[in-house]
Amino acid sequence: MNTAKPRILYAEDEADIASVVIDYLHHAGYEVEHFADGSKAMAALRARAPQLAILDLMLPGTDGLSILRECRARQICPVICLTAKVEEVDRLVGLEMGADDYICKPFSPRELIARVKVILRRHAPPAPGAAASQAASDWQLDETTSQASWRGQDLGLTRREFALLHILQRHPGKIYPRSQLLDLAYADALEVSDRAIDSHIKNLRKKLRTVMGDDADCIRSIYGVGFAFEG
Repeated sequence: MNTAKPRILYAEDEADIASVVIDYLHHAGYEVEHFADGSKAMAALRARAPQLAILDLMLPGTDGLSILRECRARQICPVICLTAKVEEVDRLVGLEMGADDYICKPFSPRELIARVKVILRRHAPPAPGAAASQAASDWQLDETTSQASWRGQDLGLTRREFALLHILQRHPGKIYPRSQLLDLAYADALEVSDRAIDSHIKNLRKKLRTVMGDDADCIRSIYGVGFAFEG
């Protein structure tokens, strides 16, 4: 049985804040690797991927957004951004770049721990047989044929609709910015706009309601940012 503690990389240059957060993370049962310098944090991420990174955006050396960009480009680990910037545009920049969550200072360490638990649970590998059991009971997604069904009822999805559903469903609750969906679901397209995503999501919702009922709303819109699967 694997009892290793989840390892969290924490980049924060304010010593007082870092001390409190580290204590809370240790108490919650996590192993913490702390860096006050962004360049050292970046090197550590490249050398050994943690289960989660918590990044202050205003760091000496390499800033937090640059580290976030590296994490997304190489799919290293999920990321929570911490920042003193409170403007909506600043939060949207972090989410558009692929942050899994965004917390503004000052913040409650208990809230941070709660969000850490949610993200780690969301990204945890399924227990043996769990994915197969879930697929057999409700969803079936076949990547080779781009066919999807819910409780045995075929959804009749197009290739793009299937790609969007498959991406969103892999991590329920995770907010996918439109820019990230463009990169993942339309990688083979030369010129695609955000409007194409909105159109495909609209059609996908209609097809989901056809088999799941008019009240079904598995795909949640986050205004100005993107979408999340809430199934």
